[in-house]
Amino acid sequence: MDDEPRLLSSLYELLRDRDYHLVTATCGSEALAHLHRMQFDLVLLDLRLPDMSGHEIMDVINEEEFDCDVIVMSGDVGIEAAIGALKRGAYDYLRKPYSREELLKTVENALQKRRLAVDNQCIAQRLENSEKMYRYLVDSSPDIIYTLNHEGNFTFINDRAYQLLGFTRDELIGKHYSILVHDEDLERARYVFNERRVDERASRNVELRLKCKSATGGADRTFNNTLMTISLNAIGMHVPDGPESKQNKREFFGTYGVARDITDRKRAEEMISYQAYHDILTDLPNRMLFKDRLGLAVIQAKRKLTELAVMFIDLDRFKLVNDTLGHVKGDELLQQAAARLKECLRKGDTLARQGGDEFTIVLPELRDRNDAKVIAEKFLEALQKPFDLDGHVVHISASIGIAVYPTDGESIDELLRHADIAMYQVKALGKNGHSFYHNSMLDMSHQKIALEQALRRALENNELEMYYQPQVDVATGRIIGAEGLMRWNHPQRGLLSAGEFLPFAEENGLMLPLSDWMLGALCRDLLLWNQAGGDNIRLSLNLSPQYLDRGDFFEKMRGALTRYGISPAQIEVEITENICIRNPQYAIEQLNKLCQLGVSVAIDDFGTGYSSLAYLHRFPIHTIKIDQSFVKEIHDENGHYPVILAIISIARGLGLHLIAEGVETEVQARYLQANGCTTMQGYLYHRPIALTSFVGVLQAQNQAQNQGQNVPPAPPMIAVQA
Repeated sequence: MDDEPRLLSSLYELLRDRDYHLVTATCGSEALAHLHRMQFDLVLLDLRLPDMSGHEIMDVINEEEFDCDVIVMSGDVGIEAAIGALKRGAYDYLRKPYSREELLKTVENALQKRRLAVDNQCIAQRLENSEKMYRYLVDSSPDIIYTLNHEGNFTFINDRAYQLLGFTRDELIGKHYSILVHDEDLERARYVFNERRVDERASRNVELRLKCKSATGGADRTFNNTLMTISLNAIGMHVPDGPESKQNKREFFGTYGVARDITDRKRAEEMISYQAYHDILTDLPNRMLFKDRLGLAVIQAKRKLTELAVMFIDLDRFKLVNDTLGHVKGDELLQQAAARLKECLRKGDTLARQGGDEFTIVLPELRDRNDAKVIAEKFLEALQKPFDLDGHVVHISASIGIAVYPTDGESIDELLRHADIAMYQVKALGKNGHSFYHNSMLDMSHQKIALEQALRRALENNELEMYYQPQVDVATGRIIGAEGLMRWNHPQRGLLSAGEFLPFAEENGLMLPLSDWMLGALCRDLLLWNQAGGDNIRLSLNLSPQYLDRGDFFEKMRGALTRYGISPAQIEVEITENICIRNPQYAIEQLNKLCQLGVSVAIDDFGTGYSSLAYLHRFPIHTIKIDQSFVKEIHDENGHYPVILAIISIARGLGLHLIAEGVETEVQARYLQANGCTTMQGYLYHRPIALTSFVGVLQAQNQAQNQGQNVPPAPPMIAVQA
């Protein structure tokens, strides 16, 4: 701005080649118009203008806060003009005439200062934004972030401390860190909170417990919420190296730390660890923890020269309850049984669940074997009381085997194995009892293993054979059926009856291959019967529950009958009453399939199992067999035997065929016949005989009939038992 055209033109020419955007004005009003319209960085101002002074223009610039610097160029020699310009914020004052270099230098310096000011402002703005972001991140952090001075007092702590611990920032700033640390962790905390190292040696993941305060300022919370477990990282903070540092060493002035809440993680770890060593259903120690405690007990017994006992418990009849009422009720039964067993233990004893319905117990520091006996009897007594499973009252018992250290073994595996062997001995003797291990049991166990191997070889070597016990119509003396009985021609022990090996086969998974063999053997024998004139005789298969449960039983039966060309009407399947309660609906489906095929169904040993008259209506039953245990009670043909009379009445009322088993005396036969049972089997008539002998009996009977003897026809019936 200058009112002299020559000066204004020369100034313009001087500056235009330096990459500036230049605007000129010759009076104050024109200058102010430009200032209002555009943004300027620098104003070169002459104080003497025709319409107003330069000082007045600077006053407008200051009043309206135009963001620009002002360099005053004036020919006034008085000091007041310069002072007035500087007071109004002029960057510099050049007195006319000024040199070219002086003007250019002043302009460049003014613009450089402005550029620096802009840069500083940007830096300050970025710093402010960075500080805001840092504050936001620190206060939003899920961790407690803090700084301590060299005395261990808090100089900063974020808001997370209040959220996790209940202490406000004002309550902690200036206070020593020890007000937060649990008393038992103070010694370890002293090293962490006073950390001076800054490299990889600095503290990492140190676990401490911090006190918690309720948000309302009340007392500390109780139980495991009282303390906050943290994983803490910390590094030392030091003054940078400088000449003022003592002995050229960095001076420690505090600690910066981050504390992460790992309470939930610790609880999860504890839960995982607990579940790894405990049974989830009963909350008892599992097999792994039991072995660990048994190992410690053995070490202690060895050191103190004392005895300890190991018990192996198997719940009797649990599988029946589980199959009948379902797995949910079975689990409830296990929980209740475990609670009762636990109540019988001494302090220091360990009860564990091995799996299924099996439990193990270690009894350390026995005075004598009688201590173990007393506890075993307590177990049996506790389990005798009925169990209530949501309205279902059930009874169970237990078989308990006991092994004593060091007599019965010195290692964990030996003690468990021998207690298990003793438990199986109790089961073999009728269950519901306890027994101490002795060496003879091990011999029996080895015999069982040998028996299993020999029975498998018997299938391969064709050592099995079917025997048949005829059934007789006592009114005519005619054989109308036969019950098939499996026999084993043992290479060393001779002929073994079914009762000597089939129960063992049931327990050891051999019933399926044995039943497969029996099905084929019976079909082959039937072909010989038919050739001997026995084609009017029916064959009944006494099925194992395991075989009926097998999904392909029906297909195997149909396939065998088709393969050998045997009529299904010759076959009757015998089932025990217990099959009916294992899985009633499935059993009904399987038996209905057989009836549709033409096979009939009989109930064997009626009245000895968990019988229900409802089963006689639900199941497709054609025949009832009176068990020999009832027949043996008949000693007087004029006596009164209500169970037998009831069974006969049921069969007559339902229109079912009736067979009495185990008839051995004339008195028994006459009583049964007098009361309406005319089909019998037993030693009074025939013992079980081999196939060739049975075929001979059939041929003799047919020959007698052909010779004109009066042998009226009778319902054909043969029962086969495996």
